[in-house]
Amino acid sequence: EVQLVESGGGSVQAGGSLRLSCAPSGWYCMAWFRQISGQAREGIAVIGAGGSASYADSVKGRFTISKDGAENTLYLQMSSLKPDDTAIYFCAAKHRGYSGSRCTTVGVSSAEFSHWGQGTQVTVS
Repeated sequence: EVQLVESGGGSVQAGGSLRLSCAPSGWYCMAWFRQISGQAREGIAVIGAGGSASYADSVKGRFTISKDGAENTLYLQMSSLKPDDTAIYFCAAKHRGYSGSRCTTVGVSSAEFSHWGQGTQVTVS
């Protein structure tokens, strides 16, 4: 089974930036979720195979999801980080047809994705 491998988490001061990576990226739909302790997993950014992206309001304008085909890697560039962004971040992926053709943050659920990374901690202080 294909595994998604994440990297790039860490600790940063408020206002700083981090970039998360996840490989491989050749999926129909990929996403970044985050989970704060004791809360449900939140879908924050989604990107389709053609590059169309959508974002949760909580990160819009500060985070950018992208894919590099040559590197076969998904990225999440996070800027203007806030303490509220502290969470474990997960990348997720699905093939076309798994849970339908949806590929958007609007009403996104973790149940829509079949493959997951191991999670990486992001701490903003």
